[in-house]
Amino acid sequence: MQRGVFRFSVSAPDAGQRLDQYLSAVSSALSRSFVRRVIDFGGVHINGKRTRSCSHSVRDQDQIEVFCDGLPLQPFALTPSLTVFRDSYLLVLNKPAGIDCQPTPSRFKGTVYSALYDVLANPRQPRQRPPIGMVQRLDRDTSGLLVFSIHERAHQGLTQQFTERTVHKTYLAIVAGQLAAASGEFRSCLAKNRATNLMKSVEKGGREAVTRYRTLATCSDASLVEVDLLTGRSHQIRVHFSEAGHPLLGDVRYGGPADIQGHSIDRQLLHAAHLSFCHPISGQTLTFDAQLPVDMSFFARLLFEESL
Repeated sequence: MQRGVFRFSVSAPDAGQRLDQYLSAVSSALSRSFVRRVIDFGGVHINGKRTRSCSHSVRDQDQIEVFCDGLPLQPFALTPSLTVFRDSYLLVLNKPAGIDCQPTPSRFKGTVYSALYDVLANPRQPRQRPPIGMVQRLDRDTSGLLVFSIHERAHQGLTQQFTERTVHKTYLAIVAGQLAAASGEFRSCLAKNRATNLMKSVEKGGREAVTRYRTLATCSDASLVEVDLLTGRSHQIRVHFSEAGHPLLGDVRYGGPADIQGHSIDRQLLHAAHLSFCHPISGQTLTFDAQLPVDMSFFARLLFEESL
């Protein structure tokens, strides 16, 4: 699978060609079939604007960027089995690992947002965007519960709860080693390291992040922990446990092991297991739980069967 960013500047002799024909002709690394799929997924941008039409005619001096993230070009559909709750105002889903929440330069199709768009779009008004409020996100390789507002009346009230930190979010994670204390709290200010594009704790600047944990099971190699987020910073759980010397299993970007006891780990073992908040319209308290996905269940049994 191709990975990287390919950039091209259209010259006058090539003007008028179809976009897919132009790209496959100008680069031996990009076959026409591959280009067509990348265009369909939204990975091609012309003059800074995403273009999803293979038949688009390129023009002289067009600046074309082809973003390839190296991941499978597979669509993601919001199936009934993934829909935990839905009414006229909210939608709660159980996101699988490996799916981006929001569009990236490499893809629109194949994201949670795209799947929601397909479900909520009005076929009678195809140009009108459905009212999707993304007040919460999970990393691509984190699984679990996500809530979205799907009506204009619900968005402000739901956003306010996340801003005021009244939403209760609990995660399950499998981390390396045994923590010194069975429960505890990590508190720091997090900022992005521009050189590595990773988050880290800093003494000055950054945004406050508070993570509380409780150990549920342990063995010589790892611990299963329940994590409560008092804040919702990017990569917060991953950073705090990594900096404490207990990175998440599979989280190689933050120093986690890629395998354990002879078994490879395909992603960071982190799952958003519990979500509780007030319905922004009715005021009713809504509580949801999502069981561990298959991969995390396998490692939990492998490592902690005797203590669970």
